[in-house]
Formats: sequence, structure tokens, C-alpha cells
Amino acid sequence: MTSDSTLAEHIAAKRMYGQAVCDSIIKTLTKLGFPDTLDLPKPNFDSAVFSQETDPYLQSLYLVGYWYSETKARIGQIKFNCDGSFYAEFDVVQPHPSKKRWFVEAINAWGSLEDIRAEAKLLEIPQ
Repeated sequence: MTSDSTLAEHIAAKRMYGQAVCDSIIKTLTKLGFPDTLDLPKPNFDSAVFSQETDPYLQSLYLVGYWYSETKARIGQIKFNCDGSFYAEFDVVQPHPSKKRWFVEAINAWGSLEDIRAEAKLLEIPQ
């Protein structure tokens, strides 16, 4: 089995899990109240660029994917840990739609397939 087929199998095995994470990030964006007319990028599992990395402690492979903008700037990542947990971050970089003193830097998501959690990473705008 080649490294490429192992990567493809790893991606396929995480597809449903990863899309559930993406859906949670999108749901969090929607709850914040961003208007549909604002063309915010949204994560999609299949648009991430994946690689496998070796956990230095466990010496097992984990899957990491990065999302990029049209201009090739990195705008997010998703990492599936060896223990079944994950961490994801997706850049928003927009003023909060209803809280004028706050700026939404990103949506962070973490947990496991059975318990996906997501929240906005907010920064206060200096007065």
C-alpha cells in the first residue's frame, strides 16, 4: 500500500466526521447573524488540502487539513487526533453583525464525533 493510498483512505474514513465539523462551524456562523448577502467563505471537508503527520508521542499517523482562500492564503485547519478527538479553526475576520464593539476573528471547533463543540473567537475593538 502506498503512502498516497493510505492518505486517501484516511481522508475517506474521516469524511463524514469532517463534514459534521464543517456543518457545526457553518451553524455557528449562522447563529451569529451574518447576513446571507455577505459572501463569507465556509468550510467544506472536500476542499481542504490534507496530509498525514506523525504524532511524536504515540508514533501514529493523524490527519490534518488546511483550507485556503482563492488567493492561496490559509484560512483554516482541521486536525483529527489519534485518540478520536479533533480541533478546527476557520477564519472569519469580520465585525460582529450585532455586537458593534466586537470583531469575529474565527470559529473554533473541538471535541469528538459524538460531541462537536464550536464557538466564535471574538476580539474587542479598541475604543
